[in-house]
Amino acid sequence: MMKQEFTVTVYTENQIGLLNRIAIMFSRRKINIESLNTSPSEIEGIHRFTIVINELEEVVKKLARQIEKQVEVLKAYYNTNDEIVWQELALYKVPTDEIAEKVKVERLLREYGARAVVIRKDYTVFETTGQREEINKLIAVLEPYGLIEFVRSARVAIIKASSGFHSKLKEFEKREPGEEVIENEYLGQGDQVFTM
Repeated sequence: MMKQEFTVTVYTENQIGLLNRIAIMFSRRKINIESLNTSPSEIEGIHRFTIVINELEEVVKKLARQIEKQVEVLKAYYNTNDEIVWQELALYKVPTDEIAEKVKVERLLREYGARAVVIRKDYTVFETTGQREEINKLIAVLEPYGLIEFVRSARVAIIKASSGFHSKLKEFEKREPGEEVIENEYLGQGDQVFTM
């Protein structure tokens, strides 16, 4: 079996220190995190972690089960790239005079789906979204013109086959409704009920 890229999606309560505990689970197993994104999810009060790793499926399966054992974790999924829709965002800063003089900027923007977000005398910042390979191609194109700075966001991903975690949560609540608070019927009658 070979290592492959997996996206681990974790739905959690928003608790301080949870990110650290989850990260420790990866470092203990000597698994490098390629990309990590945390954001609110479609459910109010529930956060979503999107973690990209290269690993064997068996290891990822065990890891997802371990993550789910954390009290604040509601569910952990893992998926291959074929099972998700995903994007990353990138910003590229290049010298304005170089790019304006030597490149057909409009063609560059069209070809790579980029757009200029800041144009100043000294530099221009381009933005593009896509998959890592597409983003890396634009780095290679811009490098000869003096790429000053480059940054890429973490992956954001949606699971293709999922009907959404929100519906799963609703189903669970129907099956196992939260305990109602029941008034203690013996309140005020302690001496009659509890005899020593």
